[in-house]
Amino acid sequence: MEKTFNPSEIEQAMYQAWESKGYFKPNGDDRAGNNYCIMIPPPNVTGSLHMGHAFQQTIMDALTRYQRMQGKNALWQVGSDHAGIATQMVVERKLAAEGLPGRHELGRDKFIEKIWEWKAESGGTITSQMRRLGNSVDWDRERFTMDAGLSNAVQEVFVRLYEDDLIYRGKRLVNWDPKLHTAISDLEVENKDQKGQMWHLRYPLADGAMTAEGKTYLVVATTRPETMLGDTGVAVNPDDPRYQALIGKEILLPLVNRRIPIVADDHADMEKGTGCVKITPAHDFNDYEVGKRHQLPMINILTLDAMIRSEGECFFTNGEVNPALSAPIPAEFQQLERYAARKAIVAAFDAAGLLEKVEEHNNTLPYGDRSGVVIEPMLTDQWYVRAAPLAKTAVEAVESGQIQFVPKQYENMYYSWMRDIQDWCISRQLWWGHRIPAWYDADGKVYVGRNEAEVRAKYQLADSIALQQDNDVLDTWFSSALWTFSTLGWPEQTDDLKTFHPTDVLVTGFDIIFFWVARMIMMTMHFIKDEQGQPQVPFKTVYVTGLIRDESGDKMSKSKGNVIDPLDMIDGISLEDLLAKRTRNMMQPQLAKKIADRTTKQFPEGIPSSGTDAVRFTLATLASTGRDINWDMKRLEGYRNFCNKLWNASRYVLMNTEEQDCGFGTAEKTLSLADKWILAQYQQTVKQVRHYFDTYRFDLAATALYEFTWNQFCDWYLELTKPILFKGNEAEQRGTRHTLITVLESLLRLMHPIMPFITESIWQSVKPLANIQSDSIMLAAYPEYQADLVDETAQADLEWLKAVITAIRNVRGEMNISPNKPLTVLLRNISTEEQRRIEQNRNFLLVMAKLESLELLAPEQKAPASAAQLIGNMDLLIPMAGLIDKEAELGRIAKQLEKTEQELSRVAGKLNNEGFVAKAPEAVLAKERAKQAELEQAVAKLQLQQAEIAAI
Repeated sequence: MEKTFNPSEIEQAMYQAWESKGYFKPNGDDRAGNNYCIMIPPPNVTGSLHMGHAFQQTIMDALTRYQRMQGKNALWQVGSDHAGIATQMVVERKLAAEGLPGRHELGRDKFIEKIWEWKAESGGTITSQMRRLGNSVDWDRERFTMDAGLSNAVQEVFVRLYEDDLIYRGKRLVNWDPKLHTAISDLEVENKDQKGQMWHLRYPLADGAMTAEGKTYLVVATTRPETMLGDTGVAVNPDDPRYQALIGKEILLPLVNRRIPIVADDHADMEKGTGCVKITPAHDFNDYEVGKRHQLPMINILTLDAMIRSEGECFFTNGEVNPALSAPIPAEFQQLERYAARKAIVAAFDAAGLLEKVEEHNNTLPYGDRSGVVIEPMLTDQWYVRAAPLAKTAVEAVESGQIQFVPKQYENMYYSWMRDIQDWCISRQLWWGHRIPAWYDADGKVYVGRNEAEVRAKYQLADSIALQQDNDVLDTWFSSALWTFSTLGWPEQTDDLKTFHPTDVLVTGFDIIFFWVARMIMMTMHFIKDEQGQPQVPFKTVYVTGLIRDESGDKMSKSKGNVIDPLDMIDGISLEDLLAKRTRNMMQPQLAKKIADRTTKQFPEGIPSSGTDAVRFTLATLASTGRDINWDMKRLEGYRNFCNKLWNASRYVLMNTEEQDCGFGTAEKTLSLADKWILAQYQQTVKQVRHYFDTYRFDLAATALYEFTWNQFCDWYLELTKPILFKGNEAEQRGTRHTLITVLESLLRLMHPIMPFITESIWQSVKPLANIQSDSIMLAAYPEYQADLVDETAQADLEWLKAVITAIRNVRGEMNISPNKPLTVLLRNISTEEQRRIEQNRNFLLVMAKLESLELLAPEQKAPASAAQLIGNMDLLIPMAGLIDKEAELGRIAKQLEKTEQELSRVAGKLNNEGFVAKAPEAVLAKERAKQAELEQAVAKLQLQQAEIAAI
């Protein structure tokens, strides 16, 4: 082994070797109960690896490697999503930047050809990055949601759902992006808080009606005055005494003079505003529901560009055209952009004396996360899935325990969505995606089939009848909802489908439980049945991860300049390159400067290279059951040091075992107390780690590995081996070498799922000494708990001896005594068991604690002035005479005490300052309080030392 651990020199070559040798493939042993499968959440083809990907993929890879090493026929299925809107935008921008014809100039077919060209050249960024993370996916099975097989599955599902009356087309309210001209999902809507205004408008009562206060009008408050052109009602609370007499009467809608009813609905809050709410069913989701309850007509006043129409479109509540109703729009508002119309309408109200007042108002606006424009609720013709029938079976699967959520509390989130589920809008007005398999004749009648030929045969349509395929494509969530079975070859009944479905674990974020997890369960259970014809679940466990935030708890975003690229932590990045990366394409110079300043303060020397294993281990330690996780660069630094510690410990083992008899033959070997202890400690660690893997507590598994490796194996056991390796007889040396190799080799296998590269690298040097034939650690067996190796007496004895050695070392440290100065130790109040331990391990203690002598005192014997430590009921005394310069030591402690008390006073002063406490962020206050507690403890310790030395 090299003297220092250099991840960059081993990782990429090692991964290429693993992949080329086919180690990531299932082993083909598909006996019942021996198969294991994880489906990767397909990342967007436009994407690059971010912290969320790295976090989830570390967990998935650890699980896959863990199961593979247990002999499972393990498949980690890889693939990517075609990402409809994102990909179309990327290619459109690329064409514009290159001065090439745009989408509409090219036409649909030519534009889609350009997208496929882009995918072939640039659409695989994230897959190459996944290799850097060490992901052991079967690359030969890589799928894409637009490949031929998955396209066939999508088409089949659509047609069958339509035939089962679970898909229909209708005019309903959707999130409409006026810039991209498509409906988008709630997940693609970014809600932003901002300062706005609330306009209070007077709506005159018709037919001379008056309120209880004698007013001839009602006042409604709105943040969107322009939508009043589409009002079809005013709602008041049925229990509101101010308006009960007006229920059923009408308003004369200003500017357009349309009579609209006053309806009673609980949506109107008596305590909020005036208690009157204008109802615009075609332009507000809440109003849409109120309109349906009261059969109010829907009037659409906007074009798809969010401009005011020349005349409103009128519909019944079921979305059909209402020919009996017209909605003329005053000429002065026609063709105005929505915000220009807002100003004009407010001015018109003001001129007519109908503007009651205007208030400053904090509100939340929905923006398209791709386009950056405000989303409009819009009545459009879309395709929908009837979700309620599908949801019933999907809910029962979780209720019965067929599918379990980890942590369990996420079941409640699942239930709350599924038990109040709305029909799912599955169409998008894009060109890139799965085109909807529906055709229309000249009269607009719809025909659904797998292709046009099937449609003509199915509906007995003559060749002379012209058909036009639907221009819309399906929501990307529709194709990804089929992910667990379409990737395995469905609708063909393939061997892979039979072998690996249902899959075992889905690793995902809480934010897409409804958008993806629930839809996969619904779709899978509708289409996939077991041999008894019962619905099959897509996976047995849903492991839900939290969201990784920055050190301050803020969400990582480019606009905040706090995004950390996992590859930058693996490879390292200079401050100059990091600044360029974070401020690239920033349009606002002030924001770019703010991000640059923050970055420079946080990473004055850039980000050092840590290697993949340290990053993965850090991510594993963060995989708690909490919802949010704060990333900490200091933890990464600590786990980089952990990798170095493991490397150096392994070099120590190899230097003392290579070309030596390590006891794997027939020669006699004797195990020392330390050997028996470390073997027992290791078996307990194996038991813990396996339990934590099986219960998805990766944070606890990583902690157990760290604790054993650093504290037990490296800090204690390796030190305890030195007296035997240097002075023991041949049998003892052989026994210790055997233990060193046995524990290290097995420990590397235990750690491998989380830290694959360093463990493989070291293991290749260790395995010949352990007579192991396996080509790779990832194909070797995962350690199993062996109860016969747990010697409880040896454990108890050595833990007691460790306590004695630690107590002596503590006295040396506190009294500033050289670690090489031989000491005399006196023991008093010693039990029979402790006496046995002393007699059996006296020489061991003398060497390890660097003692001149070790004496037992009778209870009545008086000891000289000594530093004392208590171990159970036993007194450990170290006579101080001649060991220290009393006055010099008291002087040193006095100076240290004074400095510590001054620092304590400074921190306490800050925390006693009301102004500081009121303004400082909670994270800053928490750090200051922790610092105060640490300083108080240090003062108390120094005062105790001072008293002990003064008493000598």
